[in-house]
Amino acid sequence: MVLTEYLKLQSNGNNHFINLTSQVSAIVQNCGLKDGTVTLFVPGSTAGLSTIEFEEGALKDLDELLQRLVPQGHPYHHDAAWGDANGFSHLRACLLGPSLTVPFSSGKLHLGTWQQIVFMDFDNRPRRREIVCQIMGE
Repeated sequence: MVLTEYLKLQSNGNNHFINLTSQVSAIVQNCGLKDGTVTLFVPGSTAGLSTIEFEEGALKDLDELLQRLVPQGHPYHHDAAWGDANGFSHLRACLLGPSLTVPFSSGKLHLGTWQQIVFMDFDNRPRRREIVCQIMGE
């Protein structure tokens, strides 16, 4: 069986990190399936999904890493083409990717003790986002 749910978010942009773990866990617990996988997907090219320990130090480290790898303010070709100054956000999203799959058993996500599901918005402005949550299982 395949079920599809949606999470609606309001993000601030500029490396705004949002912990989705409790929302995804609730969807899995209430979907009526015992075992399977939940795949999360963010439509759009300036946001990504991953897992990390959702604590201030790790999030600051991730933010600083992304600033070093793909600095905002660099003259990107995308910015020259479109004039929207968010070329960096497209590249950061490409590095992290738009999707994440997490297995579950007995209605419980298989995440490590400190591992949380994190949405990351890299765009240079606030955005309304929708995360597609597709659950497959039995």
